[in-house]
Amino acid sequence: MTASSAPLGIIAGTGFYSLAQLENAKTETVTTAFGEAQFTRGLWNGVDVIFMTRHGAGHSVPPHLVNYRANIRALKDAGVQDVFAINVVGSVDPTLQPADMVCLDDFLDFTKSRVITFFDGSTPEGVVHTDVMDAYHPELRKEILAAAASANEKVRDGGVYACFEGPRFESPAEIRMCATLGVAVVGMTGVPEVTLAKEIGLRYAAISLVVNPAAGLVDEPISMDELNAVLKSGSAAVLKVFEQIINNRKAHA
Repeated sequence: MTASSAPLGIIAGTGFYSLAQLENAKTETVTTAFGEAQFTRGLWNGVDVIFMTRHGAGHSVPPHLVNYRANIRALKDAGVQDVFAINVVGSVDPTLQPADMVCLDDFLDFTKSRVITFFDGSTPEGVVHTDVMDAYHPELRKEILAAAASANEKVRDGGVYACFEGPRFESPAEIRMCATLGVAVVGMTGVPEVTLAKEIGLRYAAISLVVNPAAGLVDEPISMDELNAVLKSGSAAVLKVFEQIINNRKAHA
């Protein structure tokens, strides 16, 4: 299967529970060696897309209990070669405002209890140490940035994503720590998703949509109503970028 004929994988979470653009959509539940996974397959402007929502129907799965291994394995088994992900985040960098978008280029992992690798010693490959220097694939990152420019949407080129366990928000002290480490945004779902994709040979890139300043950066507590309002308005811009990615791929198929 060539890259042009392979289905394009899209993974999203909070606020992106469906992609209205998909035609002939069909939801499938598949069984992998790591458990069940569910995705929706359809066409977006004529391009074969497999869309996966991390949290399941109605946001029923918290971030620390998402079966990341089953999700990534299911995409691989379905023939996906390239994956674009959407993360909803809080900003640590004070120059990032709600509704801003970041094309990630690195990560920090502060999760505690997740299964983080396919290579736990029980598989035929044994123990494998994966290089994650380019976990966010450079060519897919270029696609995001080019699509954003064509769509007249501003996406920051590069930023470090710090992943925390959740489902609680980060503490002010944790955010101060992140600021000293050069973190741009914080979230709960980006890792181990990105590293599992790298382990299994999928090309992966991600857009982070900022919905709030992280804890301690403003005096007011985090408000879910405000987050949802920003998410509702910002999601349109994210989907505009993704539609341009789809159109660019179709043009070069």
